Amino acid sequence: MNYKVVGQYIKKIEFSIPNPKVFFLLTKNIANYKITIDIKSNRVKERIIEVQTTLNLIPSNDTFEKIDTKIIYSAIIELSEDLKDKEEIEKIVLVNVPTKIYSEIRKIFVLMFESSGFKDIQISKEVDFQKLYDQKKIQ
Repeated sequence: MNYKVVGQYIKKIEFSIPNPKVFFLLTKNIANYKITIDIKSNRVKERIIEVQTTLNLIPSNDTFEKIDTKIIYSAIIELSEDLKDKEEIEKIVLVNVPTKIYSEIRKIFVLMFESSGFKDIQISKEVDFQKLYDQKKIQ
């Protein structure tokens, strides 16, 4: 393997329902929200990279009042000394690491909703990060 995960943690978590009206509307209209995923990276040291994977729930229609839900989950990875190929590093950051940590992020995100009374929250158990990466390369 060309890298190893040396640490992972919740960098930031937001979960705010502004009022009871929004709570009840969200309960009825949860299917009208979609999950967005964003991945960013920061070089910490020469061979150390922080990969930040963000999950966010946003309304698919602007007429819905917004709730603030977001989790930024960081994974610290160490690249092997012999890894020099930038495209391979990009694939590690955008495909391999998010694939490896997604189940943990999803578990935390679902727990926030379930703890707030939303038992029917549907968040994909798996995300095809390779497919997302390939689509990004085409654009």
